[in-house]
This record gives sequence, structure tokens and C-alpha cells, in this order.
Amino acid sequence: MTLRIKSQPDFYSGLMFMGAGIAFAWGATNYTVGEAARMGPGYFPLMLGILMALVGVVITFNALGRTAPGEEKMGPWAWRPLFYVIAANVVFGVLLAGVRGFGVPAFGLIVGIYALTFVASMAQADWRFKPTLILATALAIGSYLVFVLALRLQFPVWPEFITG
Repeated sequence: MTLRIKSQPDFYSGLMFMGAGIAFAWGATNYTVGEAARMGPGYFPLMLGILMALVGVVITFNALGRTAPGEEKMGPWAWRPLFYVIAANVVFGVLLAGVRGFGVPAFGLIVGIYALTFVASMAQADWRFKPTLILATALAIGSYLVFVLALRLQFPVWPEFITG
């Protein structure tokens, strides 16, 4: 009797969780970890990485079995959503802080969130403008309230050519 993969999507997503968890945990060791009573900056990412890796192990082993009467195969890659979601994150990073080497100024949080939302939403097959505009506005307002007003994080909110 050999183990077979019953569910390819579960198996590969479990491997992805394990890989991301190990990467987070490994990266956290570059910071002071501390202990539960006195946590350092590396404590939370280390624990999060360990938990992600454990979740990945559970998912991966649940996808294996001795018999596979109803094997679930992986479908084809969804290239369109993959492209737009990755592009949205790159565009957000570029617009948030700018790229001085290429002469791209910082456009700030608000413009970055609108761009992120519009680019990522184009991954949908039935993309529509109005719901995306409403979502982008809600995310921009919420992000401003949480990150700028409540947490007082210091990063550009508006474009440099407006704020100076």
C-alpha cells in the first residue's frame, strides 16, 4: 500500500503554508525574539511562522491517503488573476513611496490604495467600475483612519506634488 494524493489543491496549498511559515520563522531569527513574558520584535513573526508551518503540515497530510477513490486534480493555472494581483501589489508599493532611481515621486497612501483596488479588481472576469470605486473609497477612508489617525504611522498620505 502506498500513499496517494487525494487532493492536489490541498496538498500544494499545504506545502505553500509550510514554505511561507518556515520563511517567516527563519526571517524572525534576525530579530531579538525574547520570551513570552518579554517579547522582542521577532517573537510574533516566529510564532506566526511556526503556526503557519504546522497548519501546512496538517493540510498536507490530510490531502494524503491510502486509497484515492475521488482524487481531486489541480486545475489549470489562473494566469489572469495571478498577474493582476501581483501587479496590484507592485503598483501599490511604487505609488506609496515612489522610486527615486527612476524619478517616480511618492503618490502616497490614498492614490496607492485606489490603484491597488482597481488593478486587483481587474482580475475578475466581470469587472465593473462603480463597485470598485465604492470599495476603493471605503478602503482608502478605513486605511487613513486606522493607519494615520489611530496608529499614527509615518508615511506619505498624499502625493508629493500636493504636500511639497
